[in-house]
Amino acid sequence: MSGPSPAVDAELDLGPSDADIADPDTYVAGVPHATFARLRRDDPVSWWAEDHAGGSGFWAVTRHHDLLRVSRDVATFSSAKGIRLEEMSDDETAARRTMMELDPPEHTAYRRLVSKPFSRREVMAYEQAIRVLARAVLDDALAGRGASAELDFVDDIARQLPMRMLGTMLGVDDADGPWLVEKGDALLGNTDPEYTSHPVGLVDTDEFRLLPFRSPAGIELFRYAQEQAARRREHPTDDVISDLLRPKVDGETLSEHEFNNFFTLLVAAGNDTTRYTMAAGMKALIERPAVLDELRAAVVAGRGEVVASAVEEVLRWGSVTMHFRRTAMSDTTIGERQVRAGDKVLIWFVSANYDAEVFGDPYVFDIHRTPNPQVAFGMQSPHLCLGAQLARMEIKVLFEELLPRLAGAEIVGPAPRLRSNFIAGIKHLPVRFALA
Repeated sequence: MSGPSPAVDAELDLGPSDADIADPDTYVAGVPHATFARLRRDDPVSWWAEDHAGGSGFWAVTRHHDLLRVSRDVATFSSAKGIRLEEMSDDETAARRTMMELDPPEHTAYRRLVSKPFSRREVMAYEQAIRVLARAVLDDALAGRGASAELDFVDDIARQLPMRMLGTMLGVDDADGPWLVEKGDALLGNTDPEYTSHPVGLVDTDEFRLLPFRSPAGIELFRYAQEQAARRREHPTDDVISDLLRPKVDGETLSEHEFNNFFTLLVAAGNDTTRYTMAAGMKALIERPAVLDELRAAVVAGRGEVVASAVEEVLRWGSVTMHFRRTAMSDTTIGERQVRAGDKVLIWFVSANYDAEVFGDPYVFDIHRTPNPQVAFGMQSPHLCLGAQLARMEIKVLFEELLPRLAGAEIVGPAPRLRSNFIAGIKHLPVRFALA
């Protein structure tokens, strides 16, 4: 890339240009966009030795078109050795395998078990139910506040809607929602001391190496999953848990172990990523009052195309799942780099979503961005996020229900970020809303 420097919103800190992209501590200060920009320009498929982490090293794929190539070529770039940077032994890989650590055709067969409730058609049918949940969440958060409300947007709003929708789809009691989300936080936030008593990289987690995310929360979630399975076997219901218990196309059913891992994956992925995306979007809007006013006016006027475009930009801007790992199954090339069989290859969505060769002025938050081929869901791949349509709907409905209630908004305190090289998350967002 060459030419003039791209425009940058004043509110966006690009961070250092020499950050260690593998270090979870790097992201506590924010995404090091300047580092990823340098890599895209000078070394788009770069080798990272992982000397300090004890790993074997990895290739960082940072450009949009290279990421798409790796994502689509599942025969050459496998998910079966894991989707995270962590290197696992064969017994760890087998014990912690979910649908995400499978390649087609096995991945496809497992995906069919739970795909129907997450299809575009089904999600469109949920819209009114999601809207009712969103209104209840906002009523709980804002009722009785008078003309002004101070709250933590993440805990009081963004956490609540996906949590309640997850409970509805799983068919579990509403009262179990907060506990499930707490355990999901411990899984996806497994390197952050706020969310787990055993943060990976800070304490010894070897005793949990056969559990999802090396987290003791897996033990409790497995126990809960089996209790729910027993209830469904006795009284089948129309929910995702019952779907998981039904026979696959070949007539076999999931083993107890497979069911447990599927359940923990749904709990971990079904709340956190949507919550963090909502938080990233809200923060971006509050920091840009003119854009917030414009989007609110579009909502009030029923301009659905503007809202839909804004949702895609929020997804690009937040890029909550920062990377996935693949493993090269044979010697190959990416760009001009020679990649050997067995090498770890990390595809960095958070970099591809800011690639200036694809997105004009990538560091500008533009709710009218068209086209917007963002890859926040791992687009154009067999591993396209199962919950992509549901996440879009939840984000859309939340902003449609929230923005007309606001006369103004400001951030009134620090917005700490998750200690993770995997998930870009704003943990808390203290705000003051002036209510309309």
